[in-house]
Amino acid sequence: MEVFNPNPTIFVPTKSRHAQFAKPHSLWLNDPDSEQDTDEDDSDEVEQIDQDEIFDLIRSISDPEHRSMTLEQLAVVSAPQITFNSKVPDRVTVEFTPTVPHCGMSTFIGLSIRVRLLRSLPERYKIDIRVKPGSHESEHALNKQLNDKERVAAALENPALLEVLEQCLSTAGRST
Repeated sequence: MEVFNPNPTIFVPTKSRHAQFAKPHSLWLNDPDSEQDTDEDDSDEVEQIDQDEIFDLIRSISDPEHRSMTLEQLAVVSAPQITFNSKVPDRVTVEFTPTVPHCGMSTFIGLSIRVRLLRSLPERYKIDIRVKPGSHESEHALNKQLNDKERVAAALENPALLEVLEQCLSTAGRST
């Protein structure tokens, strides 16, 4: 495999907000404190998800090139890069920053973020994945590829791509 960034800058991860503030009936898939007691929750109220909760879902995804490091440690993702559409609150945009402008792993990174969120968020959420403007030489093509349902579905049918993706996601949700 070609190495695109042999010596990345590593940042110290922040404390997971999830570890501090997880609540019963949380949206977290792996919340050990969550009790799924449907008798207690008779409300039809929709729980809103915030920027920090989305960040906690993706921060610990392993980088496809440097598997011992997370996307947070490489400053590929951060909470401020996650935004919600003010008119459509269930539409979330996640912007990520490749470590180098020619990063060949950017597609894997974006796909990992998309799959993690698709697996974790309620179906009502519309997810847009974008490369930070000016951070990649193929920004337009990457954004188009990462947000095209057919291209994403085709990528997820490729066993080799799926294996790399699952390896990246194997660390997702681990506390830092």
